[in-house]
Amino acid sequence: MPDYLYLILGLAMLLLGGEWLVKAAVDIALRSKISLLVVGMTVVSFATSAPELLVSVEAAVSGYLDLSFGNVLGSNMANLALVLGVTALLMPIAVSEKTIRRDYWIMALVTGLLFVLLLDGALVFWEGALLVALLVLYILYQIRSSSHSDIPDELQDAQLYHPALMAFYLLGGMAGLHFGSDFLVTGAVGLARTWGISERIIGITMVSIGTSLPELAASISAIIKRRQDISLGNLVGSNIFNILAVLGITSLIQDLTAQSPDLLRFDFPWLLGITLLLYPLIAYFGRGVISRGQGALMLGVYLLYMSSLFLL
Repeated sequence: MPDYLYLILGLAMLLLGGEWLVKAAVDIALRSKISLLVVGMTVVSFATSAPELLVSVEAAVSGYLDLSFGNVLGSNMANLALVLGVTALLMPIAVSEKTIRRDYWIMALVTGLLFVLLLDGALVFWEGALLVALLVLYILYQIRSSSHSDIPDELQDAQLYHPALMAFYLLGGMAGLHFGSDFLVTGAVGLARTWGISERIIGITMVSIGTSLPELAASISAIIKRRQDISLGNLVGSNIFNILAVLGITSLIQDLTAQSPDLLRFDFPWLLGITLLLYPLIAYFGRGVISRGQGALMLGVYLLYMSSLFLL
């Protein structure tokens, strides 16, 4: 089968598998009498990060370490610039005080910490353990500081499925994530070799954009439902989980060494720059609202970064 078909099939299976896993995970959590708030802060967050996690683990175990790094760095940039930019162009986004004063700074600190940990060019077991420990603390903090108004939309009217349907979603979701990650990595590496470009660029472009599609869908859905404050919170939370959960768990399984120096000297500074650019837009210039003009700016920055990848 051609590499691009592996890539497309892998993405489709990851997206469908992730959606099914969310349904099954929520059903199981509700049967266990866990509160909707805890389910939203833990189960849903983990399940929606599953595609990125499976792709990064599969790439790392297969020896394609730059694909694993590129997936996370590229996904985080896509969340803040591509997804946010497109969403704001559709409708200005209201930003909650909690996002400005707390969640943004947690994301910025976690991103900065990852940069410090990667100064030696590698993410090893103890550093992965540190990220996972911070993930646990972050989840506990989120639960303690959140209110029932923070329950995700998909849980507001949550209901139990028939046990057979729940089992189908669970097994189908797990199978979709397993085979989808395998197909996606196979297709991405094959295309990189065919086109003569690096695994890093494939990871930062095709793979990361593909695994960011759920965030784009969730943000547009929030806009349609007139819950604009949720869309930015979703993206910030996704970036935190990508670093703490995806890279943390992956480096517990396999030490990650950046094979391309461009990951640290070029890609990471872009991620830091996009992260820092976001704050004045939400806190000062927009005064709590990301306008269409600001969305166009973020999208323009992302397109500039994408074009610069092929000029190195």
